[in-house]
Amino acid sequence: MVSLSEAREAPARQLWDEINSVHAGMLGLEGLHSHMQPMAPHADPKTNTIWFFTKKDAHIVQALKSGARAHFCVVGKDHDYHACLSGKLEVRDDKAKLEEYWNSVTAAWYEHGKSDPQLTMLALHVDDADIWASTDSTLKFGWEIAKANLSDDKTPDVGVRQHLSFA
Repeated sequence: MVSLSEAREAPARQLWDEINSVHAGMLGLEGLHSHMQPMAPHADPKTNTIWFFTKKDAHIVQALKSGARAHFCVVGKDHDYHACLSGKLEVRDDKAKLEEYWNSVTAAWYEHGKSDPQLTMLALHVDDADIWASTDSTLKFGWEIAKANLSDDKTPDVGVRQHLSFA
């Protein structure tokens, strides 16, 4: 269950925790007429970067141009947290990050393991994000809807929306 108080008081920390708790989100390049694709994120909050393993012949890698921007969308595992992040996306062959984030799930996609000639990494340098955290309490949700319907100037208080900017 997502914490609404954390969404209000420490939204950046909550964002990185949520990213690290999901198996995948949707990544896509801005300005292309192609669909976003599922990718497993590896968040580095110290550098505001999300790392992804992929293959050199993947459509997203082939379409990537210098200075390209991308969006990454996340739905929390309990469906009470949503985020859309954006920033510059680049291909990065970083051996330290490969070692840090390599795991058995990733290994299953690469026939030759860490030395697979198709293996590469993408780095999304996040500079902007919107988050939405909502209650998963049906009682609170129902109460807020009832209050809103009884008052002309009241809207339901069932969640938090925050905009975040990263340097």
